[in-house]
Amino acid sequence: MYLQEYTNSFETLTNRYVLSEEQLYFTGTPKECIELSNVDKERHSILAINDDKLVTFFVLHEKNGVSPYSDNKNAILLRAFSTDFRYQGKGYAKKSLLLLPDFSRKNYKNIDEIILAVNKKNIIAQSLYANCGFIDKGIRKMGKKGELTIMHYPL
Repeated sequence: MYLQEYTNSFETLTNRYVLSEEQLYFTGTPKECIELSNVDKERHSILAINDDKLVTFFVLHEKNGVSPYSDNKNAILLRAFSTDFRYQGKGYAKKSLLLLPDFSRKNYKNIDEIILAVNKKNIIAQSLYANCGFIDKGIRKMGKKGELTIMHYPL
């Protein structure tokens, strides 16, 4: 498995990506996220590819994306994290999160921290992030769909 920034050559894979109704409550679709990345150069749509299948998708958002959650100008925000519904429960989400620190260090040289905001109701995601090294420092923010737990991964 490897992480890859989106290019148009992956359009077919992203169009086939499946999210459940429950997932859609917490996250955006790859198509929506890619459209935002195309107009906002601070957003980077990232694909986790395993055996030529798109199994996990997320966005890394620099600068303005981080500012609502952290004052760290050298942080990057992990957002819109999801695993294709058909591949859930196979460890792809965890593996992509474990690949993320090295990917971030290699591709975003000035970044020293990864930040994410996870909905308080999304207990499964909070547990996954914690098991992958993200730290809950007790920071909470209000989001569109309720309270968010802000988690940090120092690089």
